[in-house]
Amino acid sequence: MSGPVGAAAHRFAIVAARWNEGHVRRLVDAALDTLRRNGVADEDVETTWVPGSLELPVAASWAAGSGRFDAVLCFGVVIRGETEHFRLVAEGAAHGLQRVALDSGVPVLNGVLAVHDVAQADARTGGTHGNTGAQAALAALTMAGLHAAMRGGRA
Repeated sequence: MSGPVGAAAHRFAIVAARWNEGHVRRLVDAALDTLRRNGVADEDVETTWVPGSLELPVAASWAAGSGRFDAVLCFGVVIRGETEHFRLVAEGAAHGLQRVALDSGVPVLNGVLAVHDVAQADARTGGTHGNTGAQAALAALTMAGLHAAMRGGRA
């Protein structure tokens, strides 16, 4: 698989939630594998772990504001429990990540899964529905190239 032109010239931050860490690690691993297969060197990716999905936006803001990254990929898995709290967490994370992207101008990829049960999480972290981590990494590569091109740099 070949990546976007200039993919090797980009730097990426990955911010991952420790809550439901087993599933989140599968997302992170797939993202890292996809970035590598598209020419991104390991030293051009920094991974940071935060306690949960609601902490993703602030860490993404720190990464985007550092000026060191061309895109920020954020991963979390929120599984429904007995209440609707999972929806509030997922929506809060999504709104926060969108705000970081719009405020900073740095692409921020939302890889937070909001699922009803473990089977749905399994299906989206390498199961029947693929791996959201790989999909987010491909989107990050595309957005980093587009961002560079629109700034007048190499894509």
